[in-house]
Amino acid sequence: MRTFMAHAVLLQEAVAKAVGINATDLQCANLLLLHGPCTPGELAERAGITAGGAVTTVIDRLERAGLARRERSGTDRRKVLVIADEAALRRRVGPSYQRIGQRWGAHLETFTDEQLEFAVALLARAAELNAEETAQLRGTPSPRTGPRPTIR
Repeated sequence: MRTFMAHAVLLQEAVAKAVGINATDLQCANLLLLHGPCTPGELAERAGITAGGAVTTVIDRLERAGLARRERSGTDRRKVLVIADEAALRRRVGPSYQRIGQRWGAHLETFTDEQLEFAVALLARAAELNAEETAQLRGTPSPRTGPRPTIR
């Protein structure tokens, strides 16, 4: 697991560098894609960065890179939402993931349905445990990561 996690982090850093942003910016863009638009404070909480200066800097860089934008909330004009530009992210970041996606796809084709079910359940639980441990280390409530897949 340590080896997998180390290489996952290094891959994210390499992808970020390849598209001209840093790893924190890439993670924030990914969090916006995964969980939808949010306020700068919510983005800071999701990413574990300081609300205020740090998150403002991240959002500024994402805007300059054309990967996200700020918009006033339609329901509360005092509230600003940060919204990922999904098309721009696919165009800019997608090619960096294309080869690894193809390689994973080819590898997964060698699995039986039962092996795939196990792999999905394992990775979903790993993500859930990582989210819980992250929250524990930060001293924040554990997030809901979605339904846990079951193995038949």
